[in-house]
Amino acid sequence: MNKQWMVLGLVALASVAGCKRGMRGRGGRGGGGAVAVGAPTNDTERTLYALGVFHGQRLQQFNLNGREAALVARGMQDSISGGARSVNMREMMPRIQELADSRARVASQENLRRGTEFATRAAAEPGAQRTASGLVFRNITEGTGASPTREDTVTVHYRGTLIDGTEFDSSRGRGEPATFSLGGVIPCWTEGVALMKVGGRARLVCPPDIAYGDRGQRQIPGGSTLDFEVELISIAPRPDADAGAPSLPSIVSPSADPHGAH
Repeated sequence: MNKQWMVLGLVALASVAGCKRGMRGRGGRGGGGAVAVGAPTNDTERTLYALGVFHGQRLQQFNLNGREAALVARGMQDSISGGARSVNMREMMPRIQELADSRARVASQENLRRGTEFATRAAAEPGAQRTASGLVFRNITEGTGASPTREDTVTVHYRGTLIDGTEFDSSRGRGEPATFSLGGVIPCWTEGVALMKVGGRARLVCPPDIAYGDRGQRQIPGGSTLDFEVELISIAPRPDADAGAPSLPSIVSPSADPHGAH
């Protein structure tokens, strides 16, 4: 997911660090070895800490072990201090992308394996059903109204988590329900919400091939199985194409246009 950002994160770190080299010998902070610090204590330190967190999040996708993380830190320190570099950066930049691709494939396969086990457990719960697509559907509260079709517009509350319980999206967290064309979201939702009735709540466990596949999206790693709880509030006829639709990054189909058209 976002492999370009992984590389750009590394390049940005190198650029920020490289800017400090000219400060050596002029009272700057660029020189010297590693310094142990505690928690940030003022706005500048908090901003610098946030810069580290931002780029650290980009590096998470490399799934670095202890020695690998130490090598990254060594490269950063050499760049900051202006020390001799152990590699030719022009030659190594393409290798960063190759490593990102390789690590992303490994992580995606592991996510797929763990997600398959998760979905199997969910399918074994009382009342759950597994459809031909791999969707695991279970009514939590049976609705009493109509069921929507893919041509309808629905209003829902929902919460989406990864299989470890990490929340990546929530309409309740935003303080308002979401309204969208049911034909313009990920296939898992198009199928799963159509099995619901107005007033009902249901759990949808979505394997990656009917969610975001190997590439993932934003906070969703590639190969992820997704776990949603959905409340179907209402159904309305599909709006005109020029009426627009809100941005729903965790459920909108990548192939859908901004208005949910097919």
